[in-house]
Amino acid sequence: MTAAAVLAEWIHETEPADLPPQVQHAAGRHLLDGVGVTIAAARLAAGTPGWTVAHSLGGPPQARALTGCEALSAPAAAMATAMLEHALDFDDTHAGGLVHPTVTVLPAAFAVGQQQSATGAQVLAAAGIGLETVCRLGAVSPHGFHARGLHATGVAGPLAAAVTAGRLMGLPAARLVDALGIAGSSAGGLLEFLDSAADTKSLHPGSAAFSGVVAARLAAAGASGPPSVLEGKRGVYATLSERGADLGVLTDDLGVRWETTRIGIKPYPSCQLMHVTLDAVAAAVAEVAVDPADIVDIEVHVHPDSSPFVCGDHTGTAPPRSTYDAKFDLPWSVAALLHDGAITIDTYTPQSITRPAVAATAKSVRVLPAPTDGPAAAAPGRAVLTLRDGRIATGEVPGSKGTPEVPMTDAEVLAKFTGNCAGHARAGELADRILNLSAETDLTVVHDLAYLIATDRHD
Repeated sequence: MTAAAVLAEWIHETEPADLPPQVQHAAGRHLLDGVGVTIAAARLAAGTPGWTVAHSLGGPPQARALTGCEALSAPAAAMATAMLEHALDFDDTHAGGLVHPTVTVLPAAFAVGQQQSATGAQVLAAAGIGLETVCRLGAVSPHGFHARGLHATGVAGPLAAAVTAGRLMGLPAARLVDALGIAGSSAGGLLEFLDSAADTKSLHPGSAAFSGVVAARLAAAGASGPPSVLEGKRGVYATLSERGADLGVLTDDLGVRWETTRIGIKPYPSCQLMHVTLDAVAAAVAEVAVDPADIVDIEVHVHPDSSPFVCGDHTGTAPPRSTYDAKFDLPWSVAALLHDGAITIDTYTPQSITRPAVAATAKSVRVLPAPTDGPAAAAPGRAVLTLRDGRIATGEVPGSKGTPEVPMTDAEVLAKFTGNCAGHARAGELADRILNLSAETDLTVVHDLAYLIATDRHD
C-alpha cells in the first residue's frame, strides 16, 4: 500500500469515539483559537481582498464563511474563512512540521460541515483527523519545504483540506486516495514575500482550502489521482522538499501516537520562528528594569533554520516595509517588545511600524546562530542585553510559550479568545459551544454567534 492508501484507510475507518479524550480536548482548543483569530481579523478588517474575492465567486448557497452572513458555495466559504483566519499570522503552529494546522482544517470542516448538515460531533472528528494529517505531512520532512522556498502550510494544506472534506462527505478509502492525489497537484506557496512588502503568505491557506474541497469533490465525481502522490519520484516530497522524507512519520502508529496534542498556540501575532527570542527578551527584562534608550547591545541566539525567515537582510536596518513584513522582522519585534512591554495585535499597525525610536533600538540587535538537534520552531531561546552603565540582563527559555514544552493553559487559551473577541458579552457562550462542539446538532449557532461578535452586534 502507498502512504496515501494507508492514511486514507485510517481516515475512513476511524470513528468519532476512536479519538481519545485528550485529542478531542486538543482539537476543541485549536478550533476555539482558530475561531478567535478569525473574529479578530474580521474586526480589524484584515484579509479584505481574499474575503471580497471569495464572496464574488458566489455559487449555490451551501455554507457561510466564518464571521459572514452570506451563503456561498462550500469551496468559496472555505477559501474566505482560511484567508481571514491566517490574515493576522496569529493562528497555531506545529513545530515538527512547521505548518499552521487549524487554518488548513477548520475552514474545510466548517464549510463542508454546513453543506453536509453534519453534527458537531462529526465536524469535531473530521477536524481531529485533519489536524493529525497535516501535522504528520509536514513532519515527514522537517523544514524541507521551507528550505526549498515553499510555505509548508501551502504544500500540506490542500491535502489536509481534501481529507477533511472527504471525511465529512463520506468518501470511501479509495476515493480519499484520489482526493489526496488530486490535491497534491495544487500543493505550493512561494516564500518570495519575504523579500518584499507583500502578504501573499496570508493567502496560501485560502488557496489550500479551496483546492482541497474541490479535490474531494472531483474524487467523489470519479476523477482519479496518483496513489503515489507522496512517495513517488515526481511526488510531493521528491519535487517540493529540499530535505529527506521519512514516510513512516506519516503512517506509523496512526490512532496511537497523536501529533494533534503537540500543536502550539501562539501568544504573539507574528512568525512562530521569532517567538522564543521574544520570550527570552521578556525573561531578561523581567529580572532587570530596562530603558530602551540605555541599551547598547542586544545579543539574541537564533536557530539557523529560523534566521532566513525572521532575520533577513532588510530586518533591523530600516523600518518594516509593511505591517505583514514587521511580523517577520525579529530585530524590529524585539525592539517593539522592549518599548511597549508586550507584543499584541496593536504592535503591527501602520502607525506602530513607523516609530523612529523602535527602529533605532532594532539596530542594536545582533543575531548569533544557535543550532540544535530539534526543529527550529521548538528551539530554546537566549537573549543578552548590555546597558550603557555596564549592567547585563540575560534571559533564557527552553522553548516558546504556547508550545508543548511551555504550553498555554486552558484559561490562557480562553483569555486569548476573549481578547480576540474584544470582550464581547457573548464570547463566553461561543467558547462554550466550540469547546463542547460534539453536543451541537449542527454549526448554525456557532456561525450566528461568530457573526454577531465579529460585527459587534448584541441582538
